[in-house]
Amino acid sequence: MEFGVIVRRDQWPLGQRGVNIMGFVKEFNARTEKEVKGTPLPTVITVYQDKSFTFVTKTPPATHYIKQAAGITSGSKMTGREVAGKIKRSQLREIAEKKMKDLNANDLDAATKIIEGSARAMGLNVVEG
Repeated sequence: MEFGVIVRRDQWPLGQRGVNIMGFVKEFNARTEKEVKGTPLPTVITVYQDKSFTFVTKTPPATHYIKQAAGITSGSKMTGREVAGKIKRSQLREIAEKKMKDLNANDLDAATKIIEGSARAMGLNVVEG
């Protein structure tokens, strides 16, 4: 695994790099104490040659927010054939506002379209509202 890749909390490669794991865990927990327990947080970890580190936490994945808003636990297993649920366009806009800093979009409308594409890929019908 290369340095600086996004990993889940349960896949920390730090021990193999000689990083003080307890130091990392304390700093990570301090920075993320306001997050709801169990929320996935993509994290970019950079480990330097002197075994020091920096990390940046990103916003939770769009799919996490979409599943919460739609009240589902998973998307459709057969997208296009099977509908997993529905979500309102206003909910997609709220999600886009939360994700704006992590999305490659120039404005909120473009970000909303990106999130809408993710919702449709999960098998959700987008309804007005």
